[in-house]
Amino acid sequence: MKVPPIIITILVVVMLARVVLRRRGHGSSSPTRLRAARRAGRNLFGDTGIVAGREIRERVRGRMFRVITIVLFAVVAAAVVIPTIHSGTTSSRRVGVVTGSTSLDAELHYLAKRVGITVELVHESDLAHGRAALGAGHLDMVVDSSATILVKDPFSAADTSAAARYAQVVSVAIGEQRAFAQAGLTPHQASAIARAKPLPVTSLHPAKKARTTSEATALLGVILIFIVLTQYLTWTLVGVMEEKASRVIEVLLATVRPIQLLAGKVIGIGVVAMAQAVALVVFALVLADAVGSSLVHGAAPVVAVATLVWLLLGYAFYSWVYAAAGSLAERQDQVQSLALPLSAPLIFGYIVSLIGASSGKASLLVKVLAFLPPTAPFAMPTLVGLGQAAWWEFLLSSLTSLASTVLVAAVASRIYRTAVLRTGGRVGLRDLVSSDWS
Repeated sequence: MKVPPIIITILVVVMLARVVLRRRGHGSSSPTRLRAARRAGRNLFGDTGIVAGREIRERVRGRMFRVITIVLFAVVAAAVVIPTIHSGTTSSRRVGVVTGSTSLDAELHYLAKRVGITVELVHESDLAHGRAALGAGHLDMVVDSSATILVKDPFSAADTSAAARYAQVVSVAIGEQRAFAQAGLTPHQASAIARAKPLPVTSLHPAKKARTTSEATALLGVILIFIVLTQYLTWTLVGVMEEKASRVIEVLLATVRPIQLLAGKVIGIGVVAMAQAVALVVFALVLADAVGSSLVHGAAPVVAVATLVWLLLGYAFYSWVYAAAGSLAERQDQVQSLALPLSAPLIFGYIVSLIGASSGKASLLVKVLAFLPPTAPFAMPTLVGLGQAAWWEFLLSSLTSLASTVLVAAVASRIYRTAVLRTGGRVGLRDLVSSDWS
């Protein structure tokens, strides 16, 4: 499967940003700000809302967030505009004709249409004048039906450009006409042979259908979900670890309960993630409409909504897992060792779903993964885009993911409460099992 360069660019940007984030601190917690917010008045969601608001401000104000946002917007703009510029240029060539005729002119225009270009015919008095005009750059090709076909630079055998294909078909067509004349055929007979319809070529298996708008939207949606989840889940993991390592968490827990602090962090980062994802989608749609791009033209609304829904459900499920894992570590090397097993189901679901969305056919594995909470955020939008998910299947998978999220949140909050204040080494599974969870 050939991966488009734009996808590779986006993934490289995200991976580089994650490396930088691991090396730099971003969004240190401020107990003073939290106390000031509480003195100013209770938030609509209580202390959880105050913590969420703090997370939103810290993430949005961070330089890395701004850099990543600018880069993503630039990449989206390039993906929308560049194909428009490329498709907007019509290939036109100036062809000199020596010892031509009306039938030859018609044949040259017909052959140009076959290869997808337009030609402007310039009649030259002789081959010498045509050669001079070609050398001066006034012509792209010279056709002398009685002698030769001239081009400025030779075409390689592997050249598949429109210019090379046009020179080839003109050479074959004029060679055939000369052979017909030498065989003594009348112009009518030669024309009948030249325009003979080829035999149809059939196959045992049906041809692969063209990718529909829904399938293209699902493919882009799966990529978007993967990029946003990997970026913001890493922020959650590293953010919890940094608060624990800096001992700021001890001051914060003297002010709010552990579940409120953890929920506020998860909600705050989630709001930033959803806002960025929606902004990217809206920007792509508006820009495509402004420049007349067909990249996202007619994007399936149902698939787009399903993508955003599963982006939210996927973050809700994984954010608690990553937050609890962050409380188990207090150094960067420990974070890296935790991130790999946590991201394994996420990467597996992404790769399988991406292959399914690219091929236009969902395998049995994709259908099974659509009902497993760790992989459903990728598999279910793929099924929706391919038209292979009924409404009740979408609802069942969503409810399963929500129920699993509630269970994971309960377990994660207990792990967080037990491990976040333990320092001096990584908290092991035995420590969590032996601790008092009451």
